[in-house]
Amino acid sequence: MPKLYKALVAAQKDLHNAKLNAVNPHFKSRYATLAEVRDTVVPALAKHGLAITQFTDMIGERIFLLTRLVHESGEFQESKFPITYDKPQAMGSAITYAKRYALSSICNISADDDDDGNSASATKKSDDGLVL
Repeated sequence: MPKLYKALVAAQKDLHNAKLNAVNPHFKSRYATLAEVRDTVVPALAKHGLAITQFTDMIGERIFLLTRLVHESGEFQESKFPITYDKPQAMGSAITYAKRYALSSICNISADDDDDGNSASATKKSDDGLVL
């Protein structure tokens, strides 16, 4: 995919991290909304013949968000993000969340506070005191 990668290298010079324009009230952390992430990356990508598409697809029995970084030549790279939900409203929220994270990831930008992996590595204890 030489044309895609050449354009992506050029676009990286114009890409920057998204402004953290929202606050998660539960964790008191800042993040960039999906609209802010899109507004940040789309102009730089388009300038270099790149576009983003994001859509859901069934793979086996699961729903995934597919994020595709496409070059005008037709070359592309893609990521898959699993969507879990229990109600249609929750599915909508999960898709928005996935779109924000996947778009930030495929463009290699930051769009939220860096907690140094603390929330991902937090330990939990069971009722009998065992670390889970």
